Amino acid sequence: MDSVILKKLESIEKMLTEQNTLKKEVISFNEAAIYLELSHSHLYKLTAAGSIPHYKPNGKKVYFKRLELDSWLLRNRTDSKEEIDQAITDFQLKQGRNQL
Repeated sequence: MDSVILKKLESIEKMLTEQNTLKKEVISFNEAAIYLELSHSHLYKLTAAGSIPHYKPNGKKVYFKRLELDSWLLRNRTDSKEEIDQAITDFQLKQGRNQL
């Protein structure tokens, strides 16, 4: 019984930590790894390669703007099949008008 309560408390603590992270504009390296669901080593590789926007105010600790991480996550969007089909239809209609 105690282990069930302990697991539930740990779950609540994790959710509260995640909510606090969502409220912050600037987050730490550890918070960014959790937010992005990346391992620390992968996030370190991304920062070392300059593949992800980050800040090093004192040259050592790494910080991130949460909104920039959101933009980074949403890059390279893939259109849905419906959007592609609509673009093809629009193009064909435009081509047909231009031939008149």
